[in-house]
Amino acid sequence: MTLNKKSFIASMLLALVSLNVYAAKSTFNEEEFLRNFNGKSNKVILEKLGTPDKKEQSVKPTNANAMIAGKGKESSKPVNVEMWYYNNKVSYAPNKTYKFTELTFVNGRCMNVAFFNNK
Repeated sequence: MTLNKKSFIASMLLALVSLNVYAAKSTFNEEEFLRNFNGKSNKVILEKLGTPDKKEQSVKPTNANAMIAGKGKESSKPVNVEMWYYNNKVSYAPNKTYKFTELTFVNGRCMNVAFFNNK
């Protein structure tokens, strides 16, 4: 009797793990990707797409204040800009995917999405 319970529990666990693996969609078309991820928080995107293949942090050029004469510097809030890159997530034709998808986050929210084959 305990052997049957153990095998039943093991098969149920295996089924649950299999469902989780197949629940996450691996590729999207352009419209689906934009609808699902543009404007979303980085937390939501991490949950749905996982860890990005590459991350970059935006850096302000050293002489940027001189170029714009430092206007609004006192009243402006700091802005955190970060780019995340995913590989082969968006399809544009049957059996063809963009090599790179770039998500640009401004203060933790996806504000721009770009698809590239050459970077």
